[in-house]
Amino acid sequence: MQRRRKGGRGRFPIQPKIGRRPRAEKMTPEPSGLEEPIYIDLAEAEVLRLVDLEGLYQEQAGNELGVSRGTVWRLLASAREKVTRSIFEGRQLVVGFPFEEET
Repeated sequence: MQRRRKGGRGRFPIQPKIGRRPRAEKMTPEPSGLEEPIYIDLAEAEVLRLVDLEGLYQEQAGNELGVSRGTVWRLLASAREKVTRSIFEGRQLVVGFPFEEET
């Protein structure tokens, strides 16, 4: 998956090295309506795993992924917001994007 930059200008972000793909591809709450699912990309899921499950510091996670600590911080903040939104809004959480191709 190619990370997309937000906005039209600036350099393309560095691709984080994904150590392990999550076993689950989506989490589905009880049927609640027609809300759009929330998509969390592989880099965000990997940062959650490294920092929250493996207990690495952001600096260490950045070294593991091959990105800066600032990038880890942004990915972590985004991932945590998406997981929290999924829980409290009862929306499906999908790892990856629907248009991603399997490699």
